[in-house]
Amino acid sequence: MNEPLVQRHWAALAAPKAAPAVATSTVLILGRIWNANGAEHSIGNAALMVVLAAGAATAGAFAAVGRGGGDGVLAGTAFATSGTLALAGVAGYTDGLPLPILLWAVATAVAYGIAARYWRTDRRDTAAFERQSTIRREEHGHVERVEALRAGAQIEVARSGAAYAEQLATALITRAALPGFNPQALTDSGLPELPATDTTKEH
Repeated sequence: MNEPLVQRHWAALAAPKAAPAVATSTVLILGRIWNANGAEHSIGNAALMVVLAAGAATAGAFAAVGRGGGDGVLAGTAFATSGTLALAGVAGYTDGLPLPILLWAVATAVAYGIAARYWRTDRRDTAAFERQSTIRREEHGHVERVEALRAGAQIEVARSGAAYAEQLATALITRAALPGFNPQALTDSGLPELPATDTTKEH
């Protein structure tokens, strides 16, 4: 059975690769907008972002060492939130661009490092699934071919048997029409007994 070929658009393929850079760039831009709207050198705003970032990091630490070995997804989300809040706080509080850009570069590199791990896992899972699908298709194809050969052989045997029976019946009918035919001799030799024919009608 032919399976439909699905070709994804290049934008759909590139979107996951660009997501970490887009996320950190968005945070940096929003932080600078916040800076332009009065967050620069605001102790209250800086303290708020520090508290929020510390809270997110604490939540990530508790999630990482929680029951049953921790929840990796929840811990990763909490740490990512903490880093986002820290980057936004620095971008909003400082008056220059060098420090926010430096933190943006570090955050982007860390985000790509974490994402690469999940991308490798996803590629391994996808490759394993494709191998299993290929094996299943080959097994099903082999079973179908074997069954087709078996059915063809049975049909050929049945056709040969029918042809042989037809030839035998024709030969017996032809032989019965000859003079001196003795159906008892056929029965004695093991062939099926033929119905008796009234030969007196021929004379």
